[in-house]
Amino acid sequence: MARVDVLMPQMGESIAEGTVSKWLKKLGDPVKRDEPLFEISTDKVDAEIPSPTAGVLAEIKVQEGQTVPVQTLVAVIETEKGAAVAAAPAPAAPKPAPAPPPPPASPAPDRPRPPSTAPVGKGGDGTETADERLRRRSTPLVRKIAAEHQVDISTIPGSGFAGRVTKQDILGFIERGAPAAPVSRLPAAAPSGPVQHPTVEPWPGDRVEPFSKIRKITADHMIMSRRTSAHVTSFFEVDYTRVAELRRKHKAAYAERGVNLTYLAFIAKACAENLRRHPVVNAAVSGDNIIYRGEVNIGIAVALDWGLIVPVVKHVDELSLVGIARAINDLGERARTKKLLPDEIQRGTFTITNPGVFGSYAGAPIINQPQVAILGVGTIEKRPKVVTLPDGTDTIAIRTLGMVSMSYDHRVVDGADADRFLADVKRMLEDFPEGAI
Repeated sequence: MARVDVLMPQMGESIAEGTVSKWLKKLGDPVKRDEPLFEISTDKVDAEIPSPTAGVLAEIKVQEGQTVPVQTLVAVIETEKGAAVAAAPAPAAPKPAPAPPPPPASPAPDRPRPPSTAPVGKGGDGTETADERLRRRSTPLVRKIAAEHQVDISTIPGSGFAGRVTKQDILGFIERGAPAAPVSRLPAAAPSGPVQHPTVEPWPGDRVEPFSKIRKITADHMIMSRRTSAHVTSFFEVDYTRVAELRRKHKAAYAERGVNLTYLAFIAKACAENLRRHPVVNAAVSGDNIIYRGEVNIGIAVALDWGLIVPVVKHVDELSLVGIARAINDLGERARTKKLLPDEIQRGTFTITNPGVFGSYAGAPIINQPQVAILGVGTIEKRPKVVTLPDGTDTIAIRTLGMVSMSYDHRVVDGADADRFLADVKRMLEDFPEGAI
């Protein structure tokens, strides 16, 4: 009877630990090789972790809500399907993290939670609940900051999964009045720390659900972006008739290569070509400085059933159209199946969001910090348009049209800069070169 250890994987170079957010198999369940075994959550990405082998889940070493360092033993799989799990030793109780300093006599109230029939505080046997354990067991960096400033982590309302205290949470807590010098990574105009959303009383018949982790991150990020950047939005109409013709001409050949040639690939290509020509749109703000990015990395917003995520296509200006289309298809599919790595949602320099797939005519998207611009793509459809014939006369023709909008940070991007960039993107899409296919 062989036993295979399942370890907490490292989801990127900067990730030192992970949280088991959900077990997808129960003790004693048979599992197949590469079948999703459990879900983990990090500060960067959520992911399903596949089983390294086929067998039976014999031991669960890390419970839901528990945070452990990478390479920690998470579970044990018996490779013989008929092995009796009951004969296996009982799962060892997870070792608790070193206890933080004792809480004060009158601890601060915990963050609001939805009504629950589960006991509050300690479990029935005196052990911590999963939520309490996760709140105490933050990242090593957070625990180090807490020790240096003599702060009890359990008294800080956390914005992470199940109330987990993040780096931003503890820095904001210290800045707001803990006995230590303020520590801030943001300008004074953009308050750090968790966003405090107002509470609303539910009415009879309402259903109350807590934010998922991805929804909480999105909500806080959007509020922070509006507080940080001076948002302005420009709108342009684009004639996609040329792109539509190229798609019809080359779509079958691309499909034979396993690539779906979408309008979005053409738009990303046009943006990549022009971000080099307009570096202020491919920039970031750092204090009183502008960082002009040396790379062109375009984030593509992907709408999921459980929220929004923005995987990043790296070095887009160096890719061909087929390379861009392939990357967009691949990242979108892996975003929907929770197969993204943390590095694949980082280091974006510009973002494209495509609400047009749902029928939206145009919109004013919120900038993805710390970038300074985001392009919104409206629905693309056939509409009547006045066109000028070669002899100078006007007529009404059926054209493939759509709106693009760009929200930009007016602290560094002037209206003229934004409109020149959009005009160049529009020009390339309306006269897309055959050689770029």
